[in-house]
Amino acid sequence: MAEMDEKTATELEAAAFRRLLSHLRGRTDVQNIDMMNLAGFCRNCLSNWYQDAAADRGLELSKAEVREIVYGMPYEDWKAQHQTEATTEQKAAYSANKPAH
Repeated sequence: MAEMDEKTATELEAAAFRRLLSHLRGRTDVQNIDMMNLAGFCRNCLSNWYQDAAADRGLELSKAEVREIVYGMPYEDWKAQHQTEATTEQKAAYSANKPAH
């Protein structure tokens, strides 16, 4: 792997994160419970991790603020527009596989 300074690495990581957010915002058909069941994380996890990173740097961001950053709109609006009721199968899979993070 080529040598990379910390600033460049951070910039590339930020660009990849922004692309991930853009991708997830475009894939409103993918429900959080499906992401949790398949990958062990979802949009809300990303929000929590963002909030943790901000707190590590002394920035206090509310849950609503970080969710709006991740979802690209207020969370309640996203839920009303895109979230569907989880099926019995989805709920069972979530209960069996719920990550502990």
